[in-house]
Amino acid sequence: MSVAYLFPGQGSQHVGMGQALYVAEPTARAVFDQADELLGFPLADLCFNGPEEILTDTVNQQPALLVTSIAVWRVMQEQDWPEAKYAAGHSLGEFCALVAAGSLTFEDGLALVRRRGELMKAAGEQEPGAMAAILALDVDAVEGICAEAEQITGRPIQVANDNCPGQVVISGDKTALEEAIKMAQAAGARKVVKLPISIAAHSALMASASTEFAVAVNSTTILSPQVPVIGNVSARPLTNPEEIRVELMAQLTSPVRWSGSMQFLLELGVDTFIETGPSNVLLGLMKRIDRKATRKQFNL
Repeated sequence: MSVAYLFPGQGSQHVGMGQALYVAEPTARAVFDQADELLGFPLADLCFNGPEEILTDTVNQQPALLVTSIAVWRVMQEQDWPEAKYAAGHSLGEFCALVAAGSLTFEDGLALVRRRGELMKAAGEQEPGAMAAILALDVDAVEGICAEAEQITGRPIQVANDNCPGQVVISGDKTALEEAIKMAQAAGARKVVKLPISIAAHSALMASASTEFAVAVNSTTILSPQVPVIGNVSARPLTNPEEIRVELMAQLTSPVRWSGSMQFLLELGVDTFIETGPSNVLLGLMKRIDRKATRKQFNL
């Protein structure tokens, strides 16, 4: 059995996440309590009790997901779960994977995602954007649509997430996004869903955040991972600190190549994928990528 652990990104949070684990497992409790102390506010209470609109603010959402995922990961390490051969995380989840793989300390990972959330929120306020999921068109077709919409409007729009065959998310300027949506529908998209978000993640509108986030990344100690972490930008293993720095600095304005990352793991012989966090979103994507792969989740 060859195992990859998967760490989810924004959208996987829900009020109540981690609470039962906090009560039942001292190891998980220690993670949440340490995070509260480091952040200077009761993140655990926000995870457990909400309110939802405060939890889903990207400034809180990102650290909340990292803390919950690492609490789950550490409990799993104490139990009889199989050894990780690889790790991967979707967008924000990549930071969780790097903490789990020993590249980042928990303290530094938490500080980075908190800062990432602050910068993404500020960039979204400075240059509001929009995102939409396009179903039943392949990524090459969607990339072509984005290029044409960008040319027509003169505003940026691009693929943000290549999640699985038939599910591609686009991100960018609102005018360009509306043009791309019309073109996708005309091209035969089964469904187009505008996402309830005003931040154009993984697009050129995150350039200001990316520039400032590079400062935080460059001032953080990063070690070589104990197991290979598959990067969102490259869809290939990140094996040393320099590769990780380049990845994290490019990530905010680059697409999440999730489908390609999972295909690469399958080509390496990975046959078991375990989602490590508060949801099973990534296992759902894996089902679309390869139905034969074994999919498991820790029950929170």
